[in-house]
Amino acid sequence: MPEKLKPYWQALPTIFNYQILTKVLIGIWIYLLGWITQTLLKSTGRVAVTSGDFSFLFQTWQGYLILLLGLVSLFIYIAFDLNTKIVLSRKMVTGETISVWKSMDEGFRSIKALLCPRGIIVALYIALIAPLLGFGVSVSLTEGLYIPTFIASVIADTPLYLILASFAVLVFLSIGVANLFILHGIVIDKLSVKEASEQSGKLVRANWQDYLKQTMFFLVVIVAALGVVVLISLIIPQLILHILPLSDGVRRILTILLILIGCAISLLASLCTTPVYIMKMTQLFYSYKKGEPVEYAKQEKKKHPVVITAAAAAFVLLIVCSIWMDANFDTLFPADKDTKIIAHRGGGYEGSENTVEGIEAAYALGAYGSEIDIQRTKDGEYVLLHDGNFLRVAGDERKPEDMTLKQIRKLSVDGQPIPTFEEALVASKGKIVLFTELKGKTADKKMADDAVKIIKENNMEEECVLISLKYDLIDYIEGNYPEIQTGFLLFASFGSTERLNCDYLGLEEESATENAISATHDQHKKMLVWTANEREKQKHFLCSNADGLITDNVKQAVEVQQELRNRTDLQRMVDRIMTIVS
Repeated sequence: MPEKLKPYWQALPTIFNYQILTKVLIGIWIYLLGWITQTLLKSTGRVAVTSGDFSFLFQTWQGYLILLLGLVSLFIYIAFDLNTKIVLSRKMVTGETISVWKSMDEGFRSIKALLCPRGIIVALYIALIAPLLGFGVSVSLTEGLYIPTFIASVIADTPLYLILASFAVLVFLSIGVANLFILHGIVIDKLSVKEASEQSGKLVRANWQDYLKQTMFFLVVIVAALGVVVLISLIIPQLILHILPLSDGVRRILTILLILIGCAISLLASLCTTPVYIMKMTQLFYSYKKGEPVEYAKQEKKKHPVVITAAAAAFVLLIVCSIWMDANFDTLFPADKDTKIIAHRGGGYEGSENTVEGIEAAYALGAYGSEIDIQRTKDGEYVLLHDGNFLRVAGDERKPEDMTLKQIRKLSVDGQPIPTFEEALVASKGKIVLFTELKGKTADKKMADDAVKIIKENNMEEECVLISLKYDLIDYIEGNYPEIQTGFLLFASFGSTERLNCDYLGLEEESATENAISATHDQHKKMLVWTANEREKQKHFLCSNADGLITDNVKQAVEVQQELRNRTDLQRMVDRIMTIVS
């Protein structure tokens, strides 16, 4: 083993011990936080706060208290997720006696330096900006934070927004680079936030070239080391399995075992990634302060009977799990999922947006449903339109609420007439389910009442689902027209979202985790995912337990679904496991 990697390898037992203890403590806090938050929401008559009503947080005392609890949680995460790792790394560099409990206590105490306006800004940067930039360290609470795909696409397609977003990224990235060692200054040198920021800036300006070189080399070495582990533990054994004269049953059990071992390795690697990176950062911090390379102090060789015993027990458990999973293979790894494909805005890429032609194109491709958007005209009719005006689709800046149906009839989308809601229903009847979004400024209770009336007049209660980003409208329809299917669309939430009053929950693709899908099904509701256009994303959700996938690329989604039906056992296992863990 390379000498430079030895300190990191020797630190693994300590890292695992630390991760187990902190994850248990944080898990207890999250459970309590969830209970407190749910109690506060219940006192207001709510079960969740979603992207459709976040203003609640700034309008009630319960909302302010939830925000305060969130901020407290952020500091707890920084104390255990980052500061404690820095303390452990410092002890490894200086050769101090290592105690995880004492390190956690020191990390927790160091958080008091952040309890000031500057400190709160640092905490918010770590929690919100760093994960969005994908640069620097962030807490596990928000490391999956993202810009919703539909917002990112709008930014990418609008030059002004793209310029502003790029400028913001450069500014925040510059701030992040300059403050790379701010937590080290606070935790190790006991500096104030201002002093630690100034010190970090000086260290980075003097050593940025070395930092880039050291970091890139370190990452390459770590990736190479992981590659060797994967090669030895997974790829070579898999090749040997294909050569050995084994029965199909034994071969499948051993294949499952190898897949489980791969999952275990991935989990261990994910637990080690940030601590190991912080170890390297701490070493560089000491080196830059001293002006010459500083290496980790030599550690005494220790025996780790608990770790060895745990590893042996885990291996036995994996063998038992492999045998059980083989016996329940088709249930655990089904060859086909009944996830419905739903065309976005009529027919997605296959037809003109929000037109009868688009709906017919979706049906011809085999789509289960078609998602459309309706808005009210000046004379009370309902036409299909996604945007606030007709400029993008028909070259007319006027809004639908300022125009009569007769005026709108003179417009077209790629040569196709703009249909009314009734015309869309007639075109889809007996062919395809219409997921109709109540859209725009005219999306109100009158629109809900009128839409229900039109659906009933066409006897399409079973072939139409009314959806909206406005929860109050969906709740109104559920309360007054329970016979009508409804769906609430959202891209962010917390609380018991699955208990919201609707038939479908529609989550933006990054929010539609396996846990969210399972929780929704437990409440006897269905899950829609929007708007997955990339092949890998489509594959992911078509392998999941989602009920419907809204996409612009219908043809590709149909092809992916067909490919999934022809997979090997190994592919079925890998796809399903990747769906669960990602």
